Amino acid sequence: MVRYGAFASLLALVSTARAIQKHPLTISELAKQIQTRDAHGELSTRQVDLEALYPEYNLSTPIDHFHNDSTYEPHSNGTFNLRYWYDTQYYKPGGPVIVLAGGETSGTDRLPFLQKGIVYQLAKATGGVGVILEHRYYGKSIPVEDFSTESLRFLTTDQSLADTAYFAKNVKFAGLEDVDLSPETTPWIAYGGSYAGSYVAFLRVLYPDVYYGAISSSGVPEAIWDYWKYFEAAAVYGPPACVETTQKLTHIIDNILIGKKGTDYVGQLKAAFGLPNVTYDNDFASAINGGIYGLQSLNWDPTQSSDSFFVYCSNVSSDSVLFPGTEERRASVEELIKVGGYEDELDTLANRFLNYIGYVNFTSVSNCRGSQDGCYSTHDPDFYSQDDITQSWRLWQYQVCTQWGYLQTGSGVPEDQLPLISRTIDVDYSAMICREAFNITKPADVEYINRIGGFNISYPRLAFIDGEWDPWRAAGVHAIGLPERTSTPEEPYILIDVSSLVLIMYLSLTSDQRAVHHWDENGVFPNETTPDLPPAPVADTQKQMATFVQGWVQEFAGKF
Repeated sequence: MVRYGAFASLLALVSTARAIQKHPLTISELAKQIQTRDAHGELSTRQVDLEALYPEYNLSTPIDHFHNDSTYEPHSNGTFNLRYWYDTQYYKPGGPVIVLAGGETSGTDRLPFLQKGIVYQLAKATGGVGVILEHRYYGKSIPVEDFSTESLRFLTTDQSLADTAYFAKNVKFAGLEDVDLSPETTPWIAYGGSYAGSYVAFLRVLYPDVYYGAISSSGVPEAIWDYWKYFEAAAVYGPPACVETTQKLTHIIDNILIGKKGTDYVGQLKAAFGLPNVTYDNDFASAINGGIYGLQSLNWDPTQSSDSFFVYCSNVSSDSVLFPGTEERRASVEELIKVGGYEDELDTLANRFLNYIGYVNFTSVSNCRGSQDGCYSTHDPDFYSQDDITQSWRLWQYQVCTQWGYLQTGSGVPEDQLPLISRTIDVDYSAMICREAFNITKPADVEYINRIGGFNISYPRLAFIDGEWDPWRAAGVHAIGLPERTSTPEEPYILIDVSSLVLIMYLSLTSDQRAVHHWDENGVFPNETTPDLPPAPVADTQKQMATFVQGWVQEFAGKF
């Protein structure tokens, strides 16, 4: 079924939750992250309202916390303004400070969680202060004059964690200046989602005397250079017909791009998709794989969700031609199927291949303005050489290249399995930005991250909350195949499973809806609550979180 009305959300793909980015991103997508000096240049009305509701504050913070570590040479004695926001409306004496770690985006993107999300909920449940703390280098918490590779040397998880500990030890909240909220007398609880989820887990382990507890939501404590398992959730939980069709069509594409490289069939394949002018084969393969990426954007909160994954799946698994304009390409597609090794399945795959082409054309090709390389290429040394202070696209990419990895490849899939994206998307292609933008030619030091974290990370008063269908689950403590842990109030271990609730958004497909990426973080206003919103398992998880945090606060109070 073609769902034209749904494509406004489909084209967004990345929700305001701002989870870890797809990798690699095209130059055109990276360019969208370039910041203007006008702080309100692209803010929505809602963001402006939230910034008016929650004024920003700054804490002068050391640029360099580790003068004995040669990694940061030349060292700095300077300071920078670390930005934060807070809400004291529910504070009662003895209440905790709940700090949401901002992660790899501007802290303003996290303000909804202070207004009605998890920070609001926990602060209300515990009589606490709610805080959003921006990550160094992101938003306005910038400690350097430019984003050159040398200037980015202070952009490490270690330095940022030290910022967060320094914040707890030194901040004074306006209106509560006479209240002792130091970690010695007040329980500080950290919360983070995605990268920030692993971040707060490390914070609890490295600074246990500062942060009394932490909640890691969809955290990724296992850094992985070649993260081909990003697509494991789609393969395991996606509609079977969609998964099988995507694997077979991708195999056909690879048998041509790789097996027939240098022949006219490669050009014929690109032309069939309406992309004859994409120069590089891996750029072409990346340009057509957006549908399978959509799973991460599914959320129970309709204001934050995109049903793009299921739209894609319903299209590509349909046996009827859904895009009549593709019929003129049938002869070419049938030839490509034969050349790609699937002649025996021609009757089934032909219409599905045409629907795949129609989907890519409707959602992507038709929106390209300018040259096709301009829309879809990742090859542009001149762009990568830009490193002034507006080039904020460099920030997370630098963290990817130096410490975290998570290159989402098709080549890493074992040879006895069919991948969901092309094997031309390999480590060399995905790491091109590391070489071109930062002159980094070796893999990220994921071993360092994993010595702190890893799959087996565990600590008292460290909670892990994950979603069953999350593409990032494979880098966390709930990864498929890991031993199950017993969930306790001391070390909560919760996998959110939302089954048999509703029709998948806007689709006439009856299906189970399972939790994806940090679903516990979102919230709704009381007048927005319905029997299905939040879904019962999400609401139950949030109640469990409030209960165990209340227990931690009581335990802390019992020490005095």
